[in-house]
Amino acid sequence: MRSKIVAGNWKMNKNIAETEALLVELSAKLPDTTAEVMVAPAFVNLNAAVRHLESSAIEVIAQNMHFAESGAYTGEISADMLLSIGIDTVIIGHSERRAYFGETDEILAKKVTAALAKNMRVMFCFGEELEDRKSGNHFDVVESQLKNALFSLDAQQWRKIVLAYEPVWAIGTGETASPEQAQEMHAFIRKTIAEAYDNSIAKNVSILYGGSVKPANAAEIFSKPDVDGGLIGGAALVADDFVAIIKAI
Repeated sequence: MRSKIVAGNWKMNKNIAETEALLVELSAKLPDTTAEVMVAPAFVNLNAAVRHLESSAIEVIAQNMHFAESGAYTGEISADMLLSIGIDTVIIGHSERRAYFGETDEILAKKVTAALAKNMRVMFCFGEELEDRKSGNHFDVVESQLKNALFSLDAQQWRKIVLAYEPVWAIGTGETASPEQAQEMHAFIRKTIAEAYDNSIAKNVSILYGGSVKPANAAEIFSKPDVDGGLIGGAALVADDFVAIIKAI
C-alpha cells in the first residue's frame, strides 16, 4: 500500500534562528496523522534540523544532491554527506533546478542512480511548462521526463521512489490547475508506469502533487484517488498553513 506524504520544500528561505523557531512550532502543532510528514530546509540548516526533530515524527530531507561521491565540485553536496547527518531522502529534479540551474534529464538520471546506490529514497520531481500545456503536449513531456530519468531502474529500485508532479504552468503564472487536472495527470502517470513495468509498481508508487497546494484547496486535491499528498512550497513556511494541509490529508 502506498504512503500518504506531505513534504515541505523550504527552498532558499529561513536562517538558522528562523529554521529552529519554525521547527519548534511545527513539532508542537503536529496533528496525529498516518501520513509521512517531511521538511526540506536549506543545506546549512539540515544538521540543526535533524537534531531538533530527533524525537519528532517529522523527517528532514534534502532539496538536492550531486551525483558524484566526492571531488572538485565547489558548492555541491554528496549523498554520503547527507547520510552522515542522518538524512536519507532527497528531492531530485525540482522544476527550479531544471529552469535555473540547467539540470537535464541526463543529469537527473545520474543523480537518481547515485542516490539509489546509497540506498537513499528519491523524491523525483517533473512536470510541464505553460507552453507545453497550451500546445497540448503536456502528456508527452511528462512521459519523456519519466522515461529519461527513471525507466532504466529495475523493479526493486522503485520501492525507493516517490514521484512529485509539478504543473509548472500553474505556479506563479496566474493560471490555475484544477483538482481534476491533477487527477488526470496522476492517472496518466500510473498508466505510463504500468505500461513500462507492471500494475503493481504503478499502484504502489506514491505520487505527490506540487502545484501551489494551500489550506483552502488541499482537501479537494488530496481527495482525488491518484493523489497521495503534496510537495508544498510557500505554505510550508507558515506553521499553521502547513499543519492545516497535513490535517487535510
